[in-house]
Amino acid sequence: MTKVSSTVRVDKVVKRFGAHTALHETTLTIESGSFMALLGPSGCGKSTLLNMIAGFLSPTSGSIYFDGTDVTQVPPYRRRVGMVFQNYALFPHMTVAQNLAYGLKMQRVARATIESEVRRILDVIKLARFADRYPRQLSGGQQQRVAIGRAVIINPHVLLLDEPLSALDKNLRANMQVEIKDIQARLGITTVFVTHDQSEALSLADRLAVMSEGRVRQLASPAEIYEKPANAFVASFLGDITRLYAVVDTHRGDEIRLKTEDGFVVVPKEKLAGSRPGDRCNVFIRPEDIFITPTVEEASITGQVQMYVYQGSHVDLYVANPSAQEGTLLLRLSDTGAAQKWPVGSRIGLGYRAGKVHVFGEEHAQ
Repeated sequence: MTKVSSTVRVDKVVKRFGAHTALHETTLTIESGSFMALLGPSGCGKSTLLNMIAGFLSPTSGSIYFDGTDVTQVPPYRRRVGMVFQNYALFPHMTVAQNLAYGLKMQRVARATIESEVRRILDVIKLARFADRYPRQLSGGQQQRVAIGRAVIINPHVLLLDEPLSALDKNLRANMQVEIKDIQARLGITTVFVTHDQSEALSLADRLAVMSEGRVRQLASPAEIYEKPANAFVASFLGDITRLYAVVDTHRGDEIRLKTEDGFVVVPKEKLAGSRPGDRCNVFIRPEDIFITPTVEEASITGQVQMYVYQGSHVDLYVANPSAQEGTLLLRLSDTGAAQKWPVGSRIGLGYRAGKVHVFGEEHAQ
């Protein structure tokens, strides 16, 4: 079967349920063959957007296009989308092969073609040995692969996945992330993946839309969003990070000095362009960008060692500091012997990589 992958265009789409706006005006493009993740907390509008792309919901206003064709009023069964749900929705009375074949039978595809496609997809999802088994005889990860296989065998123009890994345990979820990325890359299908899990979004997506309160807060590559968040919400939502509250103190050449409750942070001027002394701001530093200074006296930030959490390849160190949100700074140390050098209760000095610090004025906090 000839593979077709569509470019999806969401153009000024709004969705209201009565007086509640679930999705504010949103415009974005999902390129043909790309993998887009919609990431955000519960109620942010990501599933609403996915269901409008699928055709299960109609926009209150705006339009949705597949390869330039307006499909806003086209029903789901005519949009050529494959959908994978959280609960897999496999037919329990059908074998793996029968589950895969079902969609093609509904399309009245020739029997020989169905058999050929089932064999091909069984190879893609690595379940050829399980063709005659029933869903109850499969593990959760195997059931998930069958659900994906059933969605892609109908040759969809777009593959939509609605938090499909949420029911799996941590190790199996990590393995399935690799499987999904591999399947998508081999088949080249335009894919939209809804998740609230940051690691899933970072590891799977080519492009990432971070959402909150019915709005897309930033749309970019995972690396750009992680390294250059557009606002405080994105900085705080994606990955572990420490938030400090500060006030602009002085401008000194190409630097700005920010005063915290018990110290200061100096950042490049472009980090907070247009700021004035006295302006309040939010400072974000990732745990891998904070380090312990040789002495407390030379540090711009100080704190008291509160707790160590051993993570195998590294140690997470929590440091009490009054300027930090909830009063705690997080450091990620590769030195697993740190607890012997700086025991709980020790007062330590902290430094930071200034170029990695993210700063936002209060007006950009959301």
